[in-house]
Amino acid sequence: MDQIPAIARVFAYLSFLTIGGGMAAFPEMRNLVVDVHRWLTEAQLIHIYSVGQMSPGPNMMMVATIGERVSGIPGALVAALAFFVPTGILTFGVGRIWNRLASWPWRASIQRGLGPVAIGLAVAGLITFGKGAVTGWITLAVGLVVFFASLRTRINPALLILGGAAVGAVALR
Repeated sequence: MDQIPAIARVFAYLSFLTIGGGMAAFPEMRNLVVDVHRWLTEAQLIHIYSVGQMSPGPNMMMVATIGERVSGIPGALVAALAFFVPTGILTFGVGRIWNRLASWPWRASIQRGLGPVAIGLAVAGLITFGKGAVTGWITLAVGLVVFFASLRTRINPALLILGGAAVGAVALR
């Protein structure tokens, strides 16, 4: 229970870094959860994040799993609320103001500027995730095959995930 205030601070802060999606917050999440607070190992964080990406619903509900591992059910509730409520309120407020600013000359510039920021944060998350997930030539090969297959074909991503899991089950026991 003594970790509850830290869980609230960490996930409220991380919620504001999710411009462009949850992957945008991954580098800082990794830093805070693994290096600073030592709540999880890097492998555990990657596992939880990966399962969260495959789960139905909001993929960032995986923050509740981290909170639960740290402080049980209260930790899960605090992590989820701290992660979703601040940006939910911010989004609601900005959405209401944004419509009123339809003729504001800076509006288009802000929209054009946020696109590259979102892409940059997501790529930084991808690189951080990849450094922890690619642990040898087999995982590198699986990652490259899935990457190029998703770019060049119309294979259902669920089949790519299942294929990667099958290779992992056989080759990485």
